[in-house]
Amino acid sequence: MSNTSDTAAERPDERRGGAGSVQSVDRAVSVLELLARLGEAGVTELSEELGVHKSTAFRILGVLENRGLVEQEKERGKYFLGAGVLRLAGAAAIRLDISQEGQPVCRALANGTGETANIAVLDGDAAVNIMQARGAAAVTAYNWLGRRTPLHATASGKVLLAHLPRERRERLAGRKLARFTEHTLTSAGDLRAQLTGAFEGGFACSTEELEIGLNAVAAPVRAHDGAVIGAIGVSGPAYRMRRALLPELAQRAVEAAADLSRRMGHAG
Repeated sequence: MSNTSDTAAERPDERRGGAGSVQSVDRAVSVLELLARLGEAGVTELSEELGVHKSTAFRILGVLENRGLVEQEKERGKYFLGAGVLRLAGAAAIRLDISQEGQPVCRALANGTGETANIAVLDGDAAVNIMQARGAAAVTAYNWLGRRTPLHATASGKVLLAHLPRERRERLAGRKLARFTEHTLTSAGDLRAQLTGAFEGGFACSTEELEIGLNAVAAPVRAHDGAVIGAIGVSGPAYRMRRALLPELAQRAVEAAADLSRRMGHAG
């Protein structure tokens, strides 16, 4: 167990970042793991388990409590895991579930269209692609797996953005929109119009808005309660996925989204 000099030695590093910040993150994760194992614990017990001064443990607990990851039983001074951990675990579970259930649906969509099919979920202010399958005609140069893409310039991003709560949607749509090509929507008004169309029509399209020569369509995937938890769609070269064909391909995406939504427990 460390003495009071441990705290004094840590603070300059924590202020400067670097190794001290990494150490603080490691200790915060350790606190969560300890509470998961012990069920509940006080500051003294946690500081001893971590090998740090009580004031250091108290600071870590304060940060975690502010983020809702731990809570305190005020009368006994014991800490336990907070509801914020359930929120994070729930988000992770949804990603795991949609990845597992989405594999056959994504492959079928790719095989049916011949293009690249993707499943994307919201990741802060972007869409991240968690599943990909290529059809026979797909251009192998396009690899979207694990890639974060802008919401306003992609079909899946527009779908996810269109179904966000109004306040958050307006905040993201109303900020400065980055331009990637001459076709990128950089006007909040134009983007809002497309989001309304995506919400009411059940799908979104992007035409050379992220990259020249790349078009895409996507539709929303819903959880058991109807909440939109992802988007599934198709992307491919504009010379093959011509504008005139996008409504037909979008219908394929809508059907795939309905299939995946049923697998996720949505009754339709």
